[in-house]
Amino acid sequence: MIGAGTLTKTPVATASPDFEAKICPPEQLTERAARLPRPLVFTNGCFDILHRGHVTYLAEARALGASLVVALNTDASVRRLGKGAERPINPLADRVALIAALASVDLVTWFADDTPLAAILAATPDVLAKGGDWPVERIVGAEQVMAWGGRVESIPFRHERSTSALIDRVRSIGDS
Repeated sequence: MIGAGTLTKTPVATASPDFEAKICPPEQLTERAARLPRPLVFTNGCFDILHRGHVTYLAEARALGASLVVALNTDASVRRLGKGAERPINPLADRVALIAALASVDLVTWFADDTPLAAILAATPDVLAKGGDWPVERIVGAEQVMAWGGRVESIPFRHERSTSALIDRVRSIGDS
């Protein structure tokens, strides 16, 4: 029998989860992307409330190459997109961690500009991917990626999901 005075606390793990090694500050993007297997795929977005559409899209983007870099809009950048004053719901640190935890993602960074062009130029991807709502000719960075011999893909939606629709649904439940 163990007495109350002999119990000890189980040590809490202090090491960071493995996925955090995928988080890349923008100033390290060129160096870290250069070490990834090629062909390198690049995509970007808000990825605010992660849903089935997001993870399917990211898995399909990853299948276009040997590694996938994802660049996220900063919180201020998301607000400038006109998605609403309350967006993003999840702050950048949480969104970065969630995307980094996905097996399909090799590196996650972020950008504060209105477009990801600087990140695209830093990563020099072989494939630039966006969701099916973006025609190739409107994808930021398409001209540059094609100029260095890369290709641009607009990936069709497999599941009709949207963060905005999810937020509206949650609000309607709350109003019931």
